[in-house]
Amino acid sequence: MPAAPAAPANPVRAVPARETSVRPSRPGASRVCAIDFGTSNSAIALPSRPGETPGVQLVELESGQRTMPTAVFYAVEGLAAHQEPQRHYGRAAVAAYVEGIEGRLMRSMKSILGSTLATQATEVGGGRAVRYLDVVAGYLRHLKTLAERQAGHSLDRVVLGRPVFFVDDDAERDAAAQAALTEAAHAVGFADISFQYEPIAAALDYETTVDREQVVLVADIGGGTSDFSLVRVGPARRARIDRRADILANHGVHIAGTDFDRHIELATILPACGYRAQGPTGREVPSRAYFDLATWHLINTVYAPGRVAELARMKTFYADARQHARLMTVITEHLGHGLIARAEVAKIEVAGGGTAEIDLGLLEAGLAVRLSEADAINAAGADFDRIAAAADDTLRQAGLARERVDALYFTGGSTGLLPLAERIAVRFPAAKVMRGDRFASVAQGLGLHAQRVFGAGA
Repeated sequence: MPAAPAAPANPVRAVPARETSVRPSRPGASRVCAIDFGTSNSAIALPSRPGETPGVQLVELESGQRTMPTAVFYAVEGLAAHQEPQRHYGRAAVAAYVEGIEGRLMRSMKSILGSTLATQATEVGGGRAVRYLDVVAGYLRHLKTLAERQAGHSLDRVVLGRPVFFVDDDAERDAAAQAALTEAAHAVGFADISFQYEPIAAALDYETTVDREQVVLVADIGGGTSDFSLVRVGPARRARIDRRADILANHGVHIAGTDFDRHIELATILPACGYRAQGPTGREVPSRAYFDLATWHLINTVYAPGRVAELARMKTFYADARQHARLMTVITEHLGHGLIARAEVAKIEVAGGGTAEIDLGLLEAGLAVRLSEADAINAAGADFDRIAAAADDTLRQAGLARERVDALYFTGGSTGLLPLAERIAVRFPAAKVMRGDRFASVAQGLGLHAQRVFGAGA
């Protein structure tokens, strides 16, 4: 994999921000924020005001919550043709979907950046269509509005986090992904935009806790990407704005939590619906629909009328008619997101050992399957190995011996999976293992970087 390009040292300039309903910034008030736009969850940080102790404050995005699922629900139930869908965000979006309100749930929107989907439109219900990139922009606008409400004034400067690689092994598409995110940020009124790698942001957060110079390997494993960075940190380095000289190596792979969920669903849940089932002639049934049902941003494509009709005609492909019937229940009742959510919950339940029972009563009364930690490792183990190998590759890029790594700093939701963390930690027996806030470390580090890039009173 090619080395990642250096993060911009200076903000990207653009047209002035659009007006907002929030009053203009007070003299001396900071107009800066930092956004961790994650595949599964997002957060936003506000740097401290001038005269306050340098630091950051995370915005309360939902009641008592500093992070929010990266999800949007377009509700069209009861609307006339000319009316715009009502948007729900975060947990409210998922709840609206689960309640069966007519509309469209969008999750893992970050996954479309760098793909051809970014410029395409998708139907959200009632014949209404929206560009995928506008979905991203709408979510960023919601985050910005919440941050402005807490700050009490408008915000027009932002540091956005980005993975080391949006797209593996394709520099052109990776650049296109950052450009698309920049376009979305401009569209919601950010005039000055800067980017920082998410694992570097996590290193900045870790640096606030150290009292001597160290080399730390940051493992940032979230919902969509697994990124590693070897970084020099220490008290004498904290005031530096440009930290590129302190980055010994960074590397990443586009594999993380949503991939684990997909493998677990395919291995445990979808066989009940006919995945890898044999037909009357002994031939395996086509698998494309199952892969799409196990991939968040592709689930809704299976609900298209043409695909529903095609899958309905495939009944004779199945030796067990019950499997086809369950598949059609998933499709006609739009249960795809509910199934992958069950896979995610089961994954978390078995992360420290034990067994989880996955209730599939929504498909058939009394139906359930079991997942053990061993099952989860068997399903996602190849991905665990690829992620751990990326840590090795990072070390090789730096030309550094393993014993030179002073600390491992784990952040990102998927680092809560102990089998995965252990596969990484065993490679660095001399390193002290540290864990940050799995969901907030990156946002806090981005906030610190925003304060240094734009200045406390910017």
